[in-house]
Amino acid sequence: MLTRKQFELLAFIDKHLKDTGFSPSFEEMKEALGLKSKSGIHRLISALEDRGFLHRRPHRARALEVIRMPGEDGPRPGVTFSPNVIRGDFQKRLLSGVRAAAEAAGAVQLPLYGRIAAGLPIEALRDADATIEVPVAMLGGGEHYALEVAGDSMIDAGIQDGDTVIIRRTENADNGQIVVALVDENEVTLKRLRRRGNSIALEPANPRHETRIFPSDRVHVQGRLIGLLRQYD
Repeated sequence: MLTRKQFELLAFIDKHLKDTGFSPSFEEMKEALGLKSKSGIHRLISALEDRGFLHRRPHRARALEVIRMPGEDGPRPGVTFSPNVIRGDFQKRLLSGVRAAAEAAGAVQLPLYGRIAAGLPIEALRDADATIEVPVAMLGGGEHYALEVAGDSMIDAGIQDGDTVIIRRTENADNGQIVVALVDENEVTLKRLRRRGNSIALEPANPRHETRIFPSDRVHVQGRLIGLLRQYD
């Protein structure tokens, strides 16, 4: 069952695709639903993907595909897709779309969205075609992605420039956890999160960098650090 907003967005995308032949922009979707920020659209799209109603076709900008509408049995004719993210209980199963060879080797392919200092919402990088192989043992339940670290702001936490961090997608985090934070809808940063009343402090792990403090409504958690990969020459 979909929420009202999820259904409204799905219906808008479906109509836009039929009328124009291409998917609407995030700005068009935001205006159509009367939302104040694009982050709400990102969350709705992710929810529709999780429920099997919508698919983002890889390697194409603004490429949304309606798999089915409520009341339709199964995917529409000609629609084919496989998930590009990993979810669920890894002790019991792996979702389809993960390479069989990786599964047999005890590893999965996660999307590698780009450098953490790229200055874009994580969702905007979702169609990137890069992936990285990650041991299943590093992951738990939930949805994951990888990011390449740029800069030395978290070096005292053992995170160096060029490292690849493994992120569990979540919108919640406890004080002191290292998170991927979206600031003002356009800047992504990897920092330690501290809540202080109605404010959020994003703390670096390097004395050469300053802690930044924002009103809580300007910061949205997009994931929590669960692991790190490093390649040595």
